[in-house]
Amino acid sequence: MNKKQVTTSTIKDMKQQGEPITMVTAYDYAMARNVNEAGIDMILIGDSLGNVMLGYNSTVPVTMEEMIHHTKAVIRANGAAMVVADMPFMSYQASLADGMYNAARLLKEGGCAAVKLEGGSEICELVAKLVTAGIPVVGHIGLTPQSVNQMGGFKVQGKDVAAAQKLLDDAKALEAAGAFAIVMECVPAALAAKVTAELKTAATIGIGAGSGCDGQVLVCNDLLGFSDGFCPKFAKKYADLHGAIVGAVQDYIREVKERSFPAPEHTFKIDDEVLEKLY
Repeated sequence: MNKKQVTTSTIKDMKQQGEPITMVTAYDYAMARNVNEAGIDMILIGDSLGNVMLGYNSTVPVTMEEMIHHTKAVIRANGAAMVVADMPFMSYQASLADGMYNAARLLKEGGCAAVKLEGGSEICELVAKLVTAGIPVVGHIGLTPQSVNQMGGFKVQGKDVAAAQKLLDDAKALEAAGAFAIVMECVPAALAAKVTAELKTAATIGIGAGSGCDGQVLVCNDLLGFSDGFCPKFAKKYADLHGAIVGAVQDYIREVKERSFPAPEHTFKIDDEVLEKLY
């Protein structure tokens, strides 16, 4: 699918025009090629690569080097989609200087067009400085996986008055600081719709936040059914690649055991007279 390069201006225009924004995670060259061919608007190299690609039990162990490594792989395959990379845990929380330096690394070394940070009003000073420096920012509120230990697990956020008001205030603060988009994760649908309506320029990207957001994001491995294990309630499997992959490998094993693969069409020939001259 041919389409123009998606930029921050594209995303802002899509919000104003009411055109839903599509985003998926992709962590490597092959997946980035596939989702670009499908016509996705945005690709997120999420620090969820720690769980999905590296086998960590959370996003906390993910390093800047791992984020840069995977971002570079996605960029090598990228087409029109806008690429956003997560800033991993403690790459920006300790100081403004750390945040500026590490965000610049993701753009300069990784090649992405924007960075994503978790948090609300407490990170707005950094967001403003990044935007002023020319680094586009996506916010992330609601369930913020880097803070899962403090939150006491993966739970829906914003369910009482105080929490809902803080989420709304954080979204407005991020918008005022210059974030062009805000991911809302595990937020009641009605609250997410209210936040979306209140924001004038920043597009909301929902994950477990209902259809009232300006766009949606899913982890590609959940969307494609790469695993038959746990799947979040908010994720929909559009394919069963786990079953297809396991079945294909089982077919391969069987044919190798039966010596039916490789078949003649998979092999190369040599003249008999060459073989006859060997000793």
